Amino acid sequence: MSTEILFITHADVAIDAAVPVPDWGLNERGKARHRAHAAELRGTAFSAIWCSRERKARDGAAILSDALGVPVTEDARLGENDRSATGYMPKVEFERAADAFFAEPDLSFHGWETARDAQTRIVTAVSDICDNATGNLAIVSHGGVGALLLCHLMAVPISREMDQPGGGGGNAFRFTWPDKYLLHGWRDIAPL
Repeated sequence: MSTEILFITHADVAIDAAVPVPDWGLNERGKARHRAHAAELRGTAFSAIWCSRERKARDGAAILSDALGVPVTEDARLGENDRSATGYMPKVEFERAADAFFAEPDLSFHGWETARDAQTRIVTAVSDICDNATGNLAIVSHGGVGALLLCHLMAVPISREMDQPGGGGGNAFRFTWPDKYLLHGWRDIAPL
């Protein structure tokens, strides 16, 4: 039997250079977008919601859980690629770093987890979660690892071309498991 998975990236975050990136939460716009998306999903049958342990993903998963009455389980393997070696980077600098991350998937950008390692981690996590699912799932995670998962599902090389559109997060794609059939690519969860 096929399981349907909705992979959601956290929406807009409250960026604070003084706070470690994994501890950033959603900003007001991000919360509003997740609430709007959750309202659209009411009546959708999810057996579980899974999320990264990073606060912004937990915030998004909690909004969805509250709207749907479905419990959330955290899994650290659903986290974004580990960029702790550099910490916060201004947007222009970060975009160049992300380009390098995707362009050289087997090389570490200044101590970051490699794209290949991050892809292996996210694919293993999603495989483990989906193989043990008893129904359709929602996974709230991050754009970078979402792009890596999408590359795997589409059986294409790692490329930033598969990254989510826009610049603030808050996109989703849907696929089935175990056949890895992509039902739709990236879509904005709630353009506000």
